[in-house]
Amino acid sequence: MSEIVIRHAETKDVEAIRQIHAQPEVYRNTLQVPHPSDHMWQERLTDRPGIKQLVACIDDIVVGHLTIDVAQRPRRSHVADFGITVDSRFSGRGVGSALMSAMTEMCDNWLRVDRIELTVFVDNEPAVALYRKFDFEIEGTGKKYALRNGEYVDAYYMARMKG
Repeated sequence: MSEIVIRHAETKDVEAIRQIHAQPEVYRNTLQVPHPSDHMWQERLTDRPGIKQLVACIDDIVVGHLTIDVAQRPRRSHVADFGITVDSRFSGRGVGSALMSAMTEMCDNWLRVDRIELTVFVDNEPAVALYRKFDFEIEGTGKKYALRNGEYVDAYYMARMKG
């Protein structure tokens, strides 16, 4: 397999990112709804305070996307949360790990982030395992956290502290 390259997302990546998020295997494990619009993704990729967006590429094909959102409120400026997606055709190939590694390195060494938070559906075992690999711990469970396929699903609150 070719090398996984992580870089900052660019406007030219909008369609590739939209296509990844449009995959049923992907959006079922996020808070996205089916059929994401081009306009929505173009807006999401514009520069906004505290937002950093990374993509993972294999042979110049975008195969993963990660958004870091550093809190802008002064008393929470040491905290970030993030969202990550991997093209379902490339799952299990290290794309998620490469994005997580780049994200944690960026938070630890460049963004003054001491706490990284996330929510993940309790039945998304591969994602939970990935987060545990990067020292995230389950801090609690949100009952009926979100609607998915007509049913409410629980989610874990997970976090990782620096050092």
